[in-house]
Amino acid sequence: MDVIEFTPTPDEYAWTFGGVAPVRRIRPGTALKLWSDDAFCGRLRSTADLASASLDMPFVNPQTGPFYVEGAEPGDTLVLHLADLTPARSWGASSLIPFFGGLTGTDRTATLQPPLPERTWIYEVDSDARTVAFQSASGDLTIPLPLEPMLGTVGVAPAGGEVRAALVPDAFGGNMDTPEMRAGTTVYLRVNVEGALFSVGDGHYRQGEGESCGTAVEGAMHSTILVDLLKGDASRGGPAWPRLESDDHLSVVGSARPLEDAWRAGQVDAVGWLAELHGLDTLDAYQLLSQISEVPLANVVDVNYSVVTKLPKRLLPRAEVYGGVHDRMRRLAADL
Repeated sequence: MDVIEFTPTPDEYAWTFGGVAPVRRIRPGTALKLWSDDAFCGRLRSTADLASASLDMPFVNPQTGPFYVEGAEPGDTLVLHLADLTPARSWGASSLIPFFGGLTGTDRTATLQPPLPERTWIYEVDSDARTVAFQSASGDLTIPLPLEPMLGTVGVAPAGGEVRAALVPDAFGGNMDTPEMRAGTTVYLRVNVEGALFSVGDGHYRQGEGESCGTAVEGAMHSTILVDLLKGDASRGGPAWPRLESDDHLSVVGSARPLEDAWRAGQVDAVGWLAELHGLDTLDAYQLLSQISEVPLANVVDVNYSVVTKLPKRLLPRAEVYGGVHDRMRRLAADL
């Protein structure tokens, strides 16, 4: 297995999906060891650092990539296995940003009220205890929370020559902000352009479902990612929406506004996946999904909202998903 290490310099950050030249060409079967900066580009380092003064919009959410996968063509499915995610700093940051977040007026939900007061929280990482410490800003409450690293952003170049900001989740993946994007998860993305051109970033040391205030515990990340490619039929294409597989669940991430359309997108693709895996007609798959699905919110703050439809494997007959690639990549990851 080829192992490639890559740490971008700031001038190599990608700020969009699509419209960016690849930083490397790689072959299927490659293991990537990557570094990615946090969503704030490391500019929020203390509680005195406020977003309005520290961030340079729209240059937030820097991505590491894109990577050109040799042989990838529209109709194929890109496979990314998240083998390891390890914090690259001893601290993470979260912030209230004016007119951004789920419980404030925003540019999309306009009100006459002023923005919430700006505030930054710094979370210290205890690598030995595997915790990040919440410290109240207006008191002395400290709570060690479990360290649960994830990638907020994983995506490929969109179809149709589109260029989308790294803050956007959609059918190409992007800024989905789901805690399901953790180590041990395999991601399946539809290839839209030659080479796939995938990027990753927006490391979170932990995040609650929905990302209510708009920011997680944002932190730079060391990521080990195994890359594979499933050849397909250009007329049929890969999955309509990003699909995830863990040891315990099959999941689909739908992204849209309003929120119920994000839910519908993931549900419809999950119905199709169930029908494909178990030889069901659409209505039988719909009925089964209705009784077994788990549906956590990923984010309700981004340009599109993201909703995850999860299917517990324990409730389904065993099926070979994409030729068993998840199990194979798990074994390869254990040998790295």
